[in-house]
Amino acid sequence: MTTTTTAITHIANLVTNDPSLGDGTPLGLIRDAAVVIDGDRIAWTGESSEAPVTDNAVDAGGRAVIPGFVDSHSHLVFAGDRTAEFNARMSGRPYSAGGIRTTVAATREASDDELSANVARHLAEALRQGTTTFETKSGYGLTVEDETRALRIAARHTDEVTFLGAHVVPPEYAGDPAGYVALVTGPMLDACAPHARWIDVFCERGAFDEDQARAILTAGAAKGLHPRVHANQLGHGPGVRLAVELGAASADHCTHLDDADLDALGQGDTVATLLPGAEFSTRAAWPDARRILDAGATVALSTDCNPGSSYTSSMPFCVALAVRDMGMTPDEALWSATAGGAAALRRTDVGRVAPGARADLVMLDAPSHVHLAYRPGMPLVRAVWRRGERVV
Repeated sequence: MTTTTTAITHIANLVTNDPSLGDGTPLGLIRDAAVVIDGDRIAWTGESSEAPVTDNAVDAGGRAVIPGFVDSHSHLVFAGDRTAEFNARMSGRPYSAGGIRTTVAATREASDDELSANVARHLAEALRQGTTTFETKSGYGLTVEDETRALRIAARHTDEVTFLGAHVVPPEYAGDPAGYVALVTGPMLDACAPHARWIDVFCERGAFDEDQARAILTAGAAKGLHPRVHANQLGHGPGVRLAVELGAASADHCTHLDDADLDALGQGDTVATLLPGAEFSTRAAWPDARRILDAGATVALSTDCNPGSSYTSSMPFCVALAVRDMGMTPDEALWSATAGGAAALRRTDVGRVAPGARADLVMLDAPSHVHLAYRPGMPLVRAVWRRGERVV
């Protein structure tokens, strides 16, 4: 089978995320660079003057090229929105419409076609902003039938599907949380496991405690699902250390950490996934990314796109927030939004621009990736390639 080759040349700064290919930094920067795509893979990177002859050529005109963003945490299978809740919160007014349970009610009432169309709309939105790989979760159904259909719908759009039946205890089990845990670890897990790669739990006061979370994640692992954990978002708790103990791919949020949490993250291989859109949208304290990085942990940045606490699909926005408010350098934030997200999904084929990697690339309308934080809110994504095909 013959594939088409394409060279993108005259790249001012190419971020490879492979130090062996570039300047020796984690970003592996190559200046005045070129990259060759062969089919759906990267075939070559190097200086533009040395680019091999290809079937097609694209002149970057002195723009920057980066890996496609890897969004490793989102909640896209939902219906309705929570505008009134957000407006009240930002206006300093009390509001008690039910939070997550409001979205659960709307999602249960929506048709499969409505839910799938909503996922597709948000993914198209994310793609235009450079996201080429994403994870998404269930968690707004909370019945066997609704969680299963959420995962089936998600799987139409991505391979990175997470079962989050343990998002909150639904109203019908308000007086029997142990009964709901039994449902999640029994019939719900049996029905959902074939449609997911990951299992997640919201380990937090008001959701699931340490023992419940351990039981849910252990049951998921026995069914072949790999653990992830919503951890330490609303206050300090056991979520991060539980994630490391169970070998979870990521502990997500990581807003409230003590020294023992940092030691655990630094010594384990669980990625600390930071979600600055949530802090922005709730006016909560920012995670201290500098402290986490200095502890030796791997950090990912993701959007947490959901209708309640972080209704954004923009990875560039999250990069800008991480630099402005979380103590990250522009280089660290970009790495975390690409290679860090790949690490949180245990992927080596995305999040980098190196021979053999998937050809997921973003051309910026700027000479450097630093402009993502330097010019926040600007439409800097000029072109996107996913699996070697130009899609934006």
